[in-house]
Amino acid sequence: MQMIKLSVIALAVAAASTQMAVASQQSESNGFIEDSKLDAHARVLYMNRDFRNGATHESTANKAKGQRNGYREDLGLGFRAIYESGFTQGTVGFGVDAFGLQGIKLDSGGGRMGNNLFPEESNGKAKDNFSQAGGAVKARLSSTVLKYGNQFVSLPVLATDDSRLLPETTTGFLVTSNEIENLELNLGHFTALSAQDQSRFDSKSYTNTNKVKHGTLRSLDLFGGRYNFTDDLSAAYYYSDADLGHEGAGNRLEIKKHYTNVNYTLPIADAQKLNFDFNMYNSKFNDKDNTPGDRSSSNNVWSLAAAYTLDAHKFTIAHQNVTGGRDDGYVYGYDGGGAVYLANDVQYNGFHQKGEKSFQARYDIDMTTFGVPGLSLMTRYIRGSNIDSGMRNDGKNWERDIEAKYVVQNGVAKDLSVRVRQATYRANDAADTRDNNEVRLIVEYPLSIL
Repeated sequence: MQMIKLSVIALAVAAASTQMAVASQQSESNGFIEDSKLDAHARVLYMNRDFRNGATHESTANKAKGQRNGYREDLGLGFRAIYESGFTQGTVGFGVDAFGLQGIKLDSGGGRMGNNLFPEESNGKAKDNFSQAGGAVKARLSSTVLKYGNQFVSLPVLATDDSRLLPETTTGFLVTSNEIENLELNLGHFTALSAQDQSRFDSKSYTNTNKVKHGTLRSLDLFGGRYNFTDDLSAAYYYSDADLGHEGAGNRLEIKKHYTNVNYTLPIADAQKLNFDFNMYNSKFNDKDNTPGDRSSSNNVWSLAAAYTLDAHKFTIAHQNVTGGRDDGYVYGYDGGGAVYLANDVQYNGFHQKGEKSFQARYDIDMTTFGVPGLSLMTRYIRGSNIDSGMRNDGKNWERDIEAKYVVQNGVAKDLSVRVRQATYRANDAADTRDNNEVRLIVEYPLSIL
């Protein structure tokens, strides 16, 4: 990891010697207790997946019944409490963060589970409840923060997914530096990742389309940053090197990723603007155990989206393209899909199979302009083609998503939100992904205690 070591040195030098363009965050510290905050969050999630062509095509003998009969339905309640202290005063400030997560099954069963909301019992049924607690220590010098321990991360090459009852968590250290105005730098090393439906801190694994399981995350190094050239133009680059699997277990895999983003907004008038968002991943895979079907390979995927906003209306079109020799196209690799900053990675499908080209048309509307503040609607349609299944390259698929969300604007239930999401997905045989009708109902209530 010579590159990582050099990045650490460069980051330290920048923090120590750069002429600061903004006031030091540590100099403005009010104290450990004074800057503390405690947030609570409750989420009710109902999730229904109806795979129209029945059970999965792979062997299902040891799977939950819901994964064998093609129908999955779960209802759960998730609680989280997150405490973030301030920093002690002085040249170097110290603090702590802590969290508690609790998931409760409201309705599910061996015949219907499989949406990754709950852990699975040995009898194929969902556990009644599961929980996790963790914490991290942190230190701040000037405007650079070092955090070590259990934490939530949101970066293009590592993001703890939050699409079920409870979020993923990861363990390691992360440096975040804002010493230079308009520039944020990140550097991290992580050694464990928990799944959204598990309590253990090292429970997330990756299985490719060849059904080879590569086990848990051994380690992941990352660095990168984002620079805002102006209020309307920014660019980002991130790199990660992940090692998966267990020593001598025949499932070792190394994944190296490069991520690039350019985002530009063109103001047109007071209520009009045009935004362009370009995202690209370059991934290199190295099978350390020479497992059949996992030869060293690479993959590239990029997307370009253009969004036109006119008052309450927003119209978006996007194109996404996958190239490279990887049989399973672009893969997440190690997390649950949070770190996929691509335009066509949507509710059910990601449209990033080998050789796939996809197009999206999307429409959003904010009903505040029409006298209903807090209500927003969205619909989009994505079509993919040119999927290479090995024997054929005529795989085709499409997905249609419809979403409605309402946020209470005032009163005792202020900030309570209700969201309904519906997805319809269809594909031909060469696309090798099951048809699906999906409905999600999400009710959330955030509460700031401190």
